[in-house]
Amino acid sequence: MTPPTSRTWSRRGHTPVVRVRGRSQRRFSIAALACYKPGERTRLIFRPKQHVDHKRGGRRSFTWTDYRDLLAAAHQQLGAPLVLVWDNLNVHLDARLRAFIDTHDWITSFQLPSYAPDLNPVENVWSLVRRSAQCNTAFTDPDHLIRTLRRSLREIQYRPGLIDACLAATGLTITTSRPQPQ
Repeated sequence: MTPPTSRTWSRRGHTPVVRVRGRSQRRFSIAALACYKPGERTRLIFRPKQHVDHKRGGRRSFTWTDYRDLLAAAHQQLGAPLVLVWDNLNVHLDARLRAFIDTHDWITSFQLPSYAPDLNPVENVWSLVRRSAQCNTAFTDPDHLIRTLRRSLREIQYRPGLIDACLAATGLTITTSRPQPQ
């Protein structure tokens, strides 16, 4: 809950101070899919998750089943096949998630090169969230944090031009040709 800082203003000689009570031991994760289809509105699908028991040895991030459920929900919401471009997060490489992807013909998956955040449009979405909703904000409690993050992501959802710009910033383009199996 420690806020990132950005530029702000104040009267000359009065440096602005953001007070933070301390670090929270609670943990949140958010997974997002930037969905692009030529000729249609760009979409952002996200799922937040609060990890309540990570101090007692519980998981501190999304599990492969959380990603599986997100993919199934996205497929149902979009009503179309999915082409995933994954980064190399360890859970994206999990054998059980790979088996799920391989058994469903409506998912095609590609891996980005190792450590290539500049090719991932969702990284640009996170940058927008950090620079707009989170900066210079001292969150009062975990609910305040999650409300702010949801509101910021919804604002991005309603502005598909921003999501398109996140793809354009990567230098990648959308092609409609079907890749050949290897």
